[in-house]
Amino acid sequence: MEHEDVEKAIASKSARIYLPISLGAALLFFLASSLVGEFPPVARFGGSAWVALLTLIISMPVVTSRLKKGMREKA
Repeated sequence: MEHEDVEKAIASKSARIYLPISLGAALLFFLASSLVGEFPPVARFGGSAWVALLTLIISMPVVTSRLKKGMREKA
């Protein structure tokens, strides 16, 4: 495989991993905020978006670097 093809494969595979992680964390936050207290909808949706964004920022480099390391070990 050419270097660009490998990078595209890693980017695609890592996105299929970290996006569900981020959306799952946001969903958990939304459910927890809905069940625990009487928060306004704006707070629940805004908090869920914030959790999704922060989880995405944290998980993106971690997942991508792990996949790159795994690809290097295979080669």
